[in-house]
Amino acid sequence: MLKLHQWKLLILALAANITLSASLALGDIKFWSQINWLDVISEGGAALLALVWLLLILHSRPKGRVTQWLSIGLSCIFLASFQDWLDEFIAFPASAFWDHWVESGLMPIGLGLLTLGIYHWHQEQLAINEQLRKRERLFREHRGLDFITQLNGAAYLRKLLEQELHDCQQNNSALALVLIDVDFFDATNRRYGHAEGDRLLQALGELVLLNIRRSDLLCRYAGDRFALVLPNTGRSAAEAIAVEITQAIQSFAFKTASQGESIFHSASTGIALAGDNMQRTDTTEELIQRATRCLLQAKEKRAQLIDRAA
Repeated sequence: MLKLHQWKLLILALAANITLSASLALGDIKFWSQINWLDVISEGGAALLALVWLLLILHSRPKGRVTQWLSIGLSCIFLASFQDWLDEFIAFPASAFWDHWVESGLMPIGLGLLTLGIYHWHQEQLAINEQLRKRERLFREHRGLDFITQLNGAAYLRKLLEQELHDCQQNNSALALVLIDVDFFDATNRRYGHAEGDRLLQALGELVLLNIRRSDLLCRYAGDRFALVLPNTGRSAAEAIAVEITQAIQSFAFKTASQGESIFHSASTGIALAGDNMQRTDTTEELIQRATRCLLQAKEKRAQLIDRAA
């Protein structure tokens, strides 16, 4: 990522060299006894930390307006702290005001730009958190994230369902679980390879996230199967959401990386409602088992329709 910002680092290195050269040319080196080593450590540490923060940001962020403000702000803070550090080794004549302008001028400018960048970074993070709500909901446990889709897995799903079922029983509210299975995914793996299959799962995960509500949660349950938790959702609404998701998947043209060939897939869904048949004592496993049975029935019906068409 640093390669994207190499010009920023080169300009900062040039500015630091100009500052050092000007200080050596216009000032005199202090005697050893005149150096305050506590100030050397504190001011040098401030400059070093500003540089480390700058490198961390440039290493982790792409180009953009927020990155620009953060990097310029930290660069100004670094140069001001660097000049302040040089003052501990170099004595400037009373007529030299430029070094004070560098120290006192760049610091507030840098802090202002850094604050502006942090504010817009905060706004950016709020938008990202809005997307993460559909992946995390109540808990934040990144150790269980699926490496391919970056969705939470089956263990997280069970943990969340346990909490949601408890809330349903307390509030007498509805809860729907939708299992989504990609049809004939194994054939895609065999024909195009597992790398393409992984890319397909990642793309489908993003596609489903775009088609669910803020309060919903999507997990990768197992293999090519996703699980969707729909709080405060009855059967008719859950069926409508499931239809929208299957239609979105059927319309999605996945492009292979090797040849750019378009691959289309269908999906089957199984829906289970907490407290179905007036039973309010559902457990997590019972809910998942009911959704699995509905899913298998849907896949069997689809297979029969394909056989009849053939």
